[in-house]
Amino acid sequence: MKKRYNDYGSWIRGQFPWRVQKISVDAGFSCPNRDGKVSHGGCVFCDNRTFNPAYCEREKSIKEQIMAGKDFFARKYPDMKYLAYFQAYSNTYAEVETLKRRYEEALDVEDVVGIVIGTRPDCVPEATLNYLEELNRQTFLIVEYGIESTNNKTLKIINRGHDFECSADAIRRTAEKGILTGGHVIIGLPGETPGDCIKQADTISQLPLNILKLHQMQVVKGTRLAESYQGKGALCGFDNGESQPYIYNKVEDYIRLVAEYISRLRPDIILERFVSQSPKGMVIAPSWGLKNHEFTNLLDNYLREHEITQGCSISRFQADR
Repeated sequence: MKKRYNDYGSWIRGQFPWRVQKISVDAGFSCPNRDGKVSHGGCVFCDNRTFNPAYCEREKSIKEQIMAGKDFFARKYPDMKYLAYFQAYSNTYAEVETLKRRYEEALDVEDVVGIVIGTRPDCVPEATLNYLEELNRQTFLIVEYGIESTNNKTLKIINRGHDFECSADAIRRTAEKGILTGGHVIIGLPGETPGDCIKQADTISQLPLNILKLHQMQVVKGTRLAESYQGKGALCGFDNGESQPYIYNKVEDYIRLVAEYISRLRPDIILERFVSQSPKGMVIAPSWGLKNHEFTNLLDNYLREHEITQGCSISRFQADR
């Protein structure tokens, strides 16, 4: 059945004559929000172990990680092709020559047909973008930025280390190079109400983004956000009320919010995901007991029942301005 939004699955199937699967790679990069260039300790919610699969081990070479990922997926789909997904930390945070070596090591692996690069918007100097523009002529490429929020107060609370204007600038400069440009936002960050999150869709729609990921705020054990959530302190000088995340403990509440967000989002933006699923033993809240595809089925049903399609509310909200 056709989705009521511009879904990534349908889009990516149209980009290749084969089935493709992302393989996560930890290429040994750091982050300016951890090594002291911007700050120490990283974002208050961050623990990279929550999204690195078992086959993705920093101690292994990039080729070894990809080969392990291929073995993992080939059992189900032996004819699969792959996108190397540079996911952990900030994957443009190095000199151009270092980037070339690491990206090209991935592209040299048999059946790898492109790469996806996750990074921060403050890690793309012009020399890096010029190289990525060149790489984009040679292979399939997506550059994905962690936006997280369009609200500068929120970005300060979570110790992000850059403002929204930095994200907007990086996205525009990347899109101008003709590179597929993705963004990532989190729903329920400290200091943001559901209304704030819904308004965010209007701002996101103004950016030249091709692809968007959004997911619920998860409180992960051992993070500074977890300490605040458990009443053991506030974040970044804000009082504990301001630094509390808006946790959607009822999945129905989150589905309603995501549906309204979709209704206000520019129709041509490709939606890649709506939830994240961290290892169960690491998550304090929320706990829905749903796999990603089960959540997507619930969302799809809600959109059909309420006759909501991507962008259906845009003209109404523009008229109210």
